[in-house]
Amino acid sequence: MAPVRVRETIVIPDDELSWRFSRSSGPGGQGVNTTDSRVELSFSVADSRVLSATARARLLERLSHRLVDGVLTVVASEHRSQLRNREAAADRLAALLDDALRPPPPPRRPTKPSRSARARRVEQKRRTGETKRLRRRPDDG
Repeated sequence: MAPVRVRETIVIPDDELSWRFSRSSGPGGQGVNTTDSRVELSFSVADSRVLSATARARLLERLSHRLVDGVLTVVASEHRSQLRNREAAADRLAALLDDALRPPPPPRRPTKPSRSARARRVEQKRRTGETKRLRRRPDDG
């Protein structure tokens, strides 16, 4: 299979990828029982030589819940053919890595509601209370 392109600057060579094939559940009828169409694609983030130190650290931190001994594994079994599942697994791996490599968003600057926004909120609450008061049954007295 071809190398996996994560970004323009990061291309994972074939020798760093490990493929495993097994029988799949799901669509395929009787063919499911005989064809190894399920695909597991593994990539060792900890041992990769194409990642910079910063990229490796970011991936290890952000994907820590998905890594087993520094290895990221992606599974694809939604298609009937092994080839399409291989493509799906490669796309999934690339998307996962690309998403995890994105820089964190800038921190939110805390803001306070404006005076007019607070006044609108209080006025709305007053109107709601008035509406509910008018729905009540008048006191017998």
